[in-house]
Amino acid sequence: MEKELFNDLVKSLEEARDISTGKSKPSRSFKVESQSVRETREKIGLTQVEFASLLRVSIKTLQNWEQMRRTPTGPAAALLRIVANDPQLAIKSLRSA
Repeated sequence: MEKELFNDLVKSLEEARDISTGKSKPSRSFKVESQSVRETREKIGLTQVEFASLLRVSIKTLQNWEQMRRTPTGPAAALLRIVANDPQLAIKSLRSA
């Protein structure tokens, strides 16, 4: 069983190498559209300091997102989507935490 697992892992790494070097195309890809962080913040009427504090990120991180030098990923992107879709509930939940 361990040898089979090892062989599967090696095959996966070879496929990843081929995709990254352009020899193969990925079987699927995902593109998550991100909303403008600045638009979301302005929509709910918070300053950068207030919004960064609410999200528990540094002001510099928020500024990088707003100026598109960086893109929020993972949990931060999910949280921003929640804030954009239901600001009142998100703010209430985040302030009570």
